[in-house]
Amino acid sequence: MVSIGSLGAETMLRPVFAIALGLVHLFAGRLGFGGRIPRSRWLSAAGGVSVAYVFVHLLPDVGAAAATLEAYGTPTAFAEHHGYLIALLGFVVFYGLEQLARRANTGSNGDEESSGTGVFWIHVGSFAAYNAIVGYLLWDRHLGNLFFYVGAMALHFVGIDDALRTHHGVTYHRRGRWLLSAAVIAGFSSGYALENIGLLIAVFVPFLAGGIILNVIKEELPPDRESRFWSFAVGAAGYAALLLFV
Repeated sequence: MVSIGSLGAETMLRPVFAIALGLVHLFAGRLGFGGRIPRSRWLSAAGGVSVAYVFVHLLPDVGAAAATLEAYGTPTAFAEHHGYLIALLGFVVFYGLEQLARRANTGSNGDEESSGTGVFWIHVGSFAAYNAIVGYLLWDRHLGNLFFYVGAMALHFVGIDDALRTHHGVTYHRRGRWLLSAAVIAGFSSGYALENIGLLIAVFVPFLAGGIILNVIKEELPPDRESRFWSFAVGAAGYAALLLFV
């Protein structure tokens, strides 16, 4: 049974966490460990934390999302897989965006002219939608889960910020980071009005899970990033332990 005190704490904390997540993109560039080769051990650890949250908390919700999707639509032979198909869609969408950005950046130095204004807005606009989903799902997490969700997403945002700065340089710093920060608040605000729409949550949870997995591994796996495996492993194992035992 949820106590009135717990509900009050959740009500107060959600907007605070939304603002905190929105501020991550505004200040991540000042942390001093972005853009390094070899990759900063802190960014690798942050990637491990994000993946741990997906596998321990978000992926188990995908099965529940499939049941919700089936309830809202016509049952089919593949209804039990709908949530996983949406997770796959999230993975594929962000893989495609990454390829688009990399091709546009071939031979560029990261400024606005070389990276391409059109590609910049497609790339950053897509991540703005991604951030809006993160903000919206603040309404779906219960108090205990909320702290872990915000911690994982804040660290994930630091990694995203680093990747977008690498792709788009000063253009991202001047414009993109403000859009991504505002998107979190916009998603959270829309969640206030649409809090009880189970269909949206059933779509957003698996899509976000697929997107997080892709966005982490695309930064950790390329040989030219010289990522820190042990930092990643410690981050993943440590956060998984917290999720399971705290």
